[in-house]
Amino acid sequence: MASVSAVLLRRSSSRARGYLQLQRAADGTVALHFSERLHWWWWSSGGGGRFGARAAHGMAGSRERINNGVVTGGVEDAYGEDRATEDQPVTPWAVCIASGHSLLRDPRHNKGLSFTERERDAHYLRGLLPPVVLSQDLQEKRLLQNVRQFEVPLQRYMALMDLQERNERLFYKLLIDNVEELLPVVYTPTVGEACQKYGTIFRRPQGLYISLKEKGRILEVLRNWPEKSIQVIVVTDGERILGLGDLGCQGMGIPVGKLALYTALGGVRPSACLPITIDVGTNNEDLLKDEFYIGLKQRRATGQEYSELLDEFMTAVRQNYGQKVLVQFEDFANHNAFTLLAKYRENHLVFNDDIQGTAAVVLAGLIASLKSVGGTLADHTFLFFGAGEAGTGIAELVALEISRQAKVSVEEARKKIWLVDSKGLIVTAQNDTLQPFKKRYAHEHEPIKDLLGAVKAIRPTALIGSAGVGRSFTKEVIEAMSSINERPIILALSNPTSQSECTAEQAYTWSQGRAIFGSGSPFDPVKYNDKLFVPAQANNAYIFPGFGLGVVISGAVRVTDDMVLAAAEGLADQVTPEHIDKGLIYPPFSIIRKISANIAARVAAKAYDLGLASQLPRPKDLVKYAESCMYTPVYRSYR
Repeated sequence: MASVSAVLLRRSSSRARGYLQLQRAADGTVALHFSERLHWWWWSSGGGGRFGARAAHGMAGSRERINNGVVTGGVEDAYGEDRATEDQPVTPWAVCIASGHSLLRDPRHNKGLSFTERERDAHYLRGLLPPVVLSQDLQEKRLLQNVRQFEVPLQRYMALMDLQERNERLFYKLLIDNVEELLPVVYTPTVGEACQKYGTIFRRPQGLYISLKEKGRILEVLRNWPEKSIQVIVVTDGERILGLGDLGCQGMGIPVGKLALYTALGGVRPSACLPITIDVGTNNEDLLKDEFYIGLKQRRATGQEYSELLDEFMTAVRQNYGQKVLVQFEDFANHNAFTLLAKYRENHLVFNDDIQGTAAVVLAGLIASLKSVGGTLADHTFLFFGAGEAGTGIAELVALEISRQAKVSVEEARKKIWLVDSKGLIVTAQNDTLQPFKKRYAHEHEPIKDLLGAVKAIRPTALIGSAGVGRSFTKEVIEAMSSINERPIILALSNPTSQSECTAEQAYTWSQGRAIFGSGSPFDPVKYNDKLFVPAQANNAYIFPGFGLGVVISGAVRVTDDMVLAAAEGLADQVTPEHIDKGLIYPPFSIIRKISANIAARVAAKAYDLGLASQLPRPKDLVKYAESCMYTPVYRSYR
């Protein structure tokens, strides 16, 4: 039988490992053989549909080609690929066998210079690498030095993304071991600039792009993704990226960055994560005129067309991955964010990080602040500057926690919370013009047009900014808060840094060092009157990785407000008296994996208590179980 062999699949079990090979004879008959070593692999096919094979290992060393069905020797271009033009297509046959040259270009399995001498022989790497063998720790040290050489944050971002694309485990080990230094690079604030310039820095696709062109074919598009066991999807339509507005298709940087943190901080394995951008157009005039823009150059679809596309997407996700895949909505505009969450939360496993994740991390900060200020949440008054999805999401979760702690109705708890939007203090006189999610916080009061007037009238304990209006917490506003409270709580949550309501230095200086400060973007420590203050970053990364892990390990089929509250309480419990003494209302990111495991355990426990968990039986120690389920990026040894 003449050997024209193609690898079909690799068989793997506890007893045998090897390759199934298809051999075809000149008379057309075929036979299937099992071999412990790979001798053949798909090479190429083209011109007229002939398929080819190449003797990869263990053969006489000659190249072979197929000509009219006959195997002959030779080195010429047998399939016309080198001579083909764009109008003369060839078939790109390929196989995902981690061996030799292909192994070095497989980011999931590539170890670079850490391949041992035995592995280099076993996997046909001899000569493809320099002779030195480096440990993963030494590789990490070298790469960290390289990243630090870049002074521009965007250059650091691009260097890390390049690393992720060529050596996945090294990327995650570098990020986990240096999370406090690198988090601002792979996430806020640098990811905002990356999204703004995504068209010009685009190198290779990460995740799935689903546009209006794919309407009616979304299930087919999902099936193009190579991984079939997906546990977490982060999806955006790019309409409200951070505080930067409509970035359209270039918003893909957000799902990619979020899922990198799902793995690094929450331990969800990378292959189980899928970033998706839904491209319905953009209303950003600069992008529509940009020749390098990578998305649809049309105005945003709205109404029925938009709704039908999202319905098809959610149905396709459930059909392709089942009901236990967590879909996290990210950076949708207010008018869509609340609608989508309300529409799908009863029948799908969905979570909106801007509404629920932000709310949980801020609530955790408020609960921790009480360890310094004293009292319960019900004893304090909260003023929100910004009544969008973040502000109202936080307000609602605070109201739910007050309701639960004080054993009063949610309606009664909402009376402790006031909102200021672009038109001023939200009051009942405006009810006819208010959006539904704002009406619940409209209280009886005379209209007040500005934030300073609202502070003086309402006399809040905590001032929480989420409006995306930079430097809106003026000196007068913070001085007014400080005159009302011995320890005013000032949370300037808007991202990126340029949109922050005030800086850490301004908050501490204008309050004479008395403010309990938290921000959305990172700020350096501040020295005031010989005392060093360490600003707390109210970063969603405290919550969503651990929350997602808890949903995954419990097999939860729905997300409830009680699960979000559990996540907030789990984070607040990680704040120790030592942290409070330093002015911190969140624990340091250096222990984020421990924090995430504890949050995951709280979320999973609540899912079991509510009867929403499908992973049975319930583990006895959920914290240890969560830690045991977390992905670790240490290199594996290969046979």
